[in-house]
Amino acid sequence: MSDIGSGDEGINSQKYHGQGMDAGGNNFDSGQQPQEQELATKMLQIQSKRFYLDVKQNRRGRFIKVAEIGADGRRSQIFLAMSTAAEFRDHLSSFSDFYSSLGPPNPDNVPDDGKLKSEMMLKDNRRYYLDLKENSRGRFLRVSQTITRGGPRSQIALPAQGMIEFRDALTDLLDDFGTDDGGFKGELPEGRHLRVDNKNFYFDIGQNNRGIYMKVSESNFRTAITVPEKCWTRFRDILADYCDKMCRAHQQNAENHQSGPIPGGSGVRGGPSQPAPSSSDIDTFSCNVPNRI
Repeated sequence: MSDIGSGDEGINSQKYHGQGMDAGGNNFDSGQQPQEQELATKMLQIQSKRFYLDVKQNRRGRFIKVAEIGADGRRSQIFLAMSTAAEFRDHLSSFSDFYSSLGPPNPDNVPDDGKLKSEMMLKDNRRYYLDLKENSRGRFLRVSQTITRGGPRSQIALPAQGMIEFRDALTDLLDDFGTDDGGFKGELPEGRHLRVDNKNFYFDIGQNNRGIYMKVSESNFRTAITVPEKCWTRFRDILADYCDKMCRAHQQNAENHQSGPIPGGSGVRGGPSQPAPSSSDIDTFSCNVPNRI
């Protein structure tokens, strides 16, 4: 289900002791961080950099954390779902083949942005940009991870000569732990639409690394709320309770209108009497009373 770890567990202090690592990390998920278990790890030394590939598991599923540690001790890290890691492995093969077909670096024949080949991967609300680039220090694969709801971009830079070694290490981990992210695999319900006077409400069911959710949006104002599946029942019960209370209030109001002249007065309470709506006229879940919103 999850393609990302909390990030806040950071780089294990024992594993990276003495490398200038802190216990923090890029926080891509807000709120309390789920407890995580490390299932396996591999370390690669590629030129002056070290790369750690950690298979982790939390309540949302399994994922791989890739950490890059430079010669100066600085670190970068990205997170991959198991299925995304498998896709990344396949891209590494194609990038490596392309790299092998290139001739020696030619400063006069390099694109302005330095990009020689690019690909993009999409997983839930995350995008991964793969760019084989060339600069004065050589050729390398830059892997950038972004999230659509905003936040920092994280990236690693893998020397091109190490792409095959990196791919083989990733393949070993995927062979041992599979490419299943966990989570719901069935078909989600179709979205629904509700129109009330000049308002339009849309109900859409989706799934991301946090699980299944319902998004309720109002098109006129482009606002939306997201309700996690785990609280749908409670959400429904609260809404139904308000509907029942309002229906009883509408019935009581109608009975007051039917009560006749006000004692001691000359008028009729609330104007002309109206028949109280029958139970068949009231939808107790939607709070629908005829001619009322």
